[in-house]
Amino acid sequence: MIEVVTETGSTNATLAARIAGGEPVSEGRWLVADRQTQGRGRQGRAWSDGAGNFMGSTVAALRGGDPPPHTLSLVAGVALFAAVEAVAPGIEGLELKWPNDLLLQDAKLAGILLERIGDSVIVGVGVNLRTAPDVPGRAVASLQGAGYAVGRDTFAQAVDASWERCLDLWHGGGWNALRQEWVVRAHRIGTALSVHGADGEPVRGTFAGVNSEGALQLDLGGSTTRTIHAGEVVLDRR
Repeated sequence: MIEVVTETGSTNATLAARIAGGEPVSEGRWLVADRQTQGRGRQGRAWSDGAGNFMGSTVAALRGGDPPPHTLSLVAGVALFAAVEAVAPGIEGLELKWPNDLLLQDAKLAGILLERIGDSVIVGVGVNLRTAPDVPGRAVASLQGAGYAVGRDTFAQAVDASWERCLDLWHGGGWNALRQEWVVRAHRIGTALSVHGADGEPVRGTFAGVNSEGALQLDLGGSTTRTIHAGEVVLDRR
């Protein structure tokens, strides 16, 4: 089910308030906004509410035996990738970047924000369908800018269907298969990366995949691999 509202502070915050207030929020239901006044991404960044873009959130209910909740970020990435391919057939240059970005020709097309409330995980998604916000220091892209005019409601139906498939697989023991789907849709193994942690010091290496916990594997050379659980990843392409 897709619920559309004209305006809200943020779709994540609205669903969080509903859950905190005891309102039943069914798994897989989407809340989509025409406009967000307080949209945000990771690390507190503001998220543009450009008219015609997709701004929506959904909920995953945690069950015993599920994979670690944070792996839903990668699961959502796989679902987003599939949804964009469905509405923009033939599109080139799509790839996932750990942990929660979808890139188009190395520019950010979409982002994901996870927030846990009790036994629920809210998955927020923002996709630049019509316009790309001006983000200082970052390249951004939109589907319309790439030549694909995709309506918001059309995209909502596509991401609803792909998310349902991925979430069912995640609950049903298919996390490893989803992890492999994510890796083959990411930048190539061996891509040079910089990871910027809380201390601001970059760690440089090459992409070596993600482990069973969804953590980034960074090859530092000399048979040394570092496991990265958090940080800002920059592609060091020359």
